[in-house]
Amino acid sequence: MLNNNKIGLVFGSFLGLWHLIWSILIYFGFAQVCLDFVYNLHSLNNPFVVNEFNLVRSVCLVVITSIVGYIIGFVLSAIWNKVHR
Repeated sequence: MLNNNKIGLVFGSFLGLWHLIWSILIYFGFAQVCLDFVYNLHSLNNPFVVNEFNLVRSVCLVVITSIVGYIIGFVLSAIWNKVHR
């Protein structure tokens, strides 16, 4: 049986860390280059422009995605446990 809380923490940590890295890329000015590169790999034009870094917005992004990741991990773990009894 999976531990719902641990799985939630893993998912939440992963999503939070992913968005922390994104915020760091914005801060150092590399985010636009990364977006352009990824879109180019998919043979697409990038319609998005990265805004300037905002600490409050970045903290909110990391916190909210961590919470959402925790909820997703918790729910998926609970479903897994229910299905595999």
